[in-house]
Amino acid sequence: MSKKIILVTGATDGIGKITATELAQKGYHLVIHGRNKTKAQKTVQEIKHQAPNAQVEYLLADLFSLNSVKEMAKQFQENYDHLDVLINNAGAVLDDERCETEDGIEKTMSLNVLAPFLLNQLLLPSLKKSPDGRIINMSSATHRQAKPDMNDLNLQNEPSGQKRYGISKLFVIWNSQHLAGELQKKSITNVTVNCSHPGAVGTNFGQDSDNGFINNLIYKIALHVMPAPEKGAVTNVYLASSDEVKGVTGKFFNNKKQLEQPQDKQYTPEKEQQLWNYCMKVCAPFLEI
Repeated sequence: MSKKIILVTGATDGIGKITATELAQKGYHLVIHGRNKTKAQKTVQEIKHQAPNAQVEYLLADLFSLNSVKEMAKQFQENYDHLDVLINNAGAVLDDERCETEDGIEKTMSLNVLAPFLLNQLLLPSLKKSPDGRIINMSSATHRQAKPDMNDLNLQNEPSGQKRYGISKLFVIWNSQHLAGELQKKSITNVTVNCSHPGAVGTNFGQDSDNGFINNLIYKIALHVMPAPEKGAVTNVYLASSDEVKGVTGKFFNNKKQLEQPQDKQYTPEKEQQLWNYCMKVCAPFLEI
């Protein structure tokens, strides 16, 4: 098989861009995702400048649109015969003011939970063609404060953008655990699913969102005082490339490449299944390529 192919979403800025650059420097074949063509093309050139011998291409998609996620998966499958690593890096904390996508989904849930859920499902056939397929879903330590209402999975009644973000990152962990379990039930042992937490680093994350004076101030200060974004890419690069985690699945890794137990105060198997069923129902119209 040729060079390992790695797809990184949200890779035109911040942690995603650094993750893609460092993996390109290791000799992997990178496919980066972005929303803006000009920015994506510029990022490809910047990565190639850092890794002159690297193969780097891009795909465009608006991850707030499930149909756009579907189209990106279709383009990937048309252009590449397999996928070795999928890094669902794209995510955001959004304004306190609740907004919905064209699909009628609260935007935090759409971007942080349903887009990676759908992409995982659509690209699973490509990952199964790899001898060591890996899915890495970005979570966050903010999941520890999450208190989801399982009767309100579209977050109709949660007024805080910050709390919606924490809930979404808890849901990423539950979906990752569930997918890992589903693969094991089907004896699919060559594809693993894990979560990573980048830690607090100085990026543009949260800079454009309005979450009230205190939260806005925290994000502004963090941009200047937190560690460099390179620190946030450490675990992603490790999970994508290290032989140490081959075969490890359904786990949560902190920003120091260490296994960590996620917060389980809110967890029950029934809640995990309920979330999975909800995501499957919402994504059902988009599952056929």
